[in-house]
Amino acid sequence: MVKVLVHRRDDRGMSLEPFASRCVRAGEVHELVTTSHDDTEPGARIDHVGFLGFAEIDRAGVIDRGDEVWIGGELVGTVLGFDGCHFPNHYNILIHTALPVTGEGIGLKPEREVCFRGRW
Repeated sequence: MVKVLVHRRDDRGMSLEPFASRCVRAGEVHELVTTSHDDTEPGARIDHVGFLGFAEIDRAGVIDRGDEVWIGGELVGTVLGFDGCHFPNHYNILIHTALPVTGEGIGLKPEREVCFRGRW
């Protein structure tokens, strides 16, 4: 984590990209956003969100829908998909959780390791 966020929204209006995966490069920074939405249809509106923070990618790879998201050794949720409203600056990586949570709310700190674990 390079920046922990503290806010949540019930009217964010993010839109789920039609891609089930995204390639990421070492050094890129992407925003991690939690949501209780579970609709994976392209264009699905995502309103209820909690912002975890920004994470720097250490190694290039592919993040897939359904990957587990671990931060500091704790399971946070699973990748629902991606919102590209800020791209090419960064993607919002949408993480499905029972309820939207914030970085502050779950005690995140800068420098915590973020890990995406695939199903295979």
